[in-house]
Amino acid sequence: MPPARSVADMRSVRRKPPVMALRVPRGGAAADSGATERIVASVTTAIVERRLMPGTRLAEQHIADIFRVSRTIVRQALNRLSRDKLVTLEPARGARVAEPSVEEARQVFEVRHMLEAALVRRLAATITRGQVAELRAHLASERTAVSRIDVPGRTRLLADFHAVLARMLGNDALAELLDELLSRCSLIALMYQSAHSAEHSLDEHVAIVDALERHDTRAAQKLMGLHLRNVEQNLRLAPRLPDLKSVLQP
Repeated sequence: MPPARSVADMRSVRRKPPVMALRVPRGGAAADSGATERIVASVTTAIVERRLMPGTRLAEQHIADIFRVSRTIVRQALNRLSRDKLVTLEPARGARVAEPSVEEARQVFEVRHMLEAALVRRLAATITRGQVAELRAHLASERTAVSRIDVPGRTRLLADFHAVLARMLGNDALAELLDELLSRCSLIALMYQSAHSAEHSLDEHVAIVDALERHDTRAAQKLMGLHLRNVEQNLRLAPRLPDLKSVLQP
């Protein structure tokens, strides 16, 4: 007969082995988020600097190889860019750099007119000497890039001038919204071959800063409106379709 088991022996037999807890490496989610942000920033900068053309195919695997990340992270970045209207996602065709329509271009500039008129109106009343000095330094960088024919650099700096104005108000939501609109305007300029020269944009920026320094609200608003109108009018946008009633009415 087998020897009798003690109570302690019986308990050891019944006891289940402990379940090993799964350890998630610390910083995993943060690392993925950082990689996503890096891809979004890289694509956005390439668009703003006119190095990435509308309609360009963005192959997931190719981007994953460039950044040494998984396709899941690339997909997250492309979804973000799609929400920002910089990338178009199509079934079976994948991702492409967006190709904004004429009507979308007009709508984007309409929103910019409303936002930036209010922006300079508020900034003209509150701008400090330090902020004026910061804007002057930015204008100096624009001038250097224009004189050196640094196309990517000057394109980025000319767009960033407006973002700098927004950040000076301390409104993060406004700054983020304007950043998105500026990126979309870069695509629009590529699509419709803007004839507004960098030199003209620089001169108009200088005039806006001069008005802000004088705390001249009316002049700052007028100059910003004129600047945006000039940029839009120099796009080769198709003419608006006429209203049928106005055309056919005797």
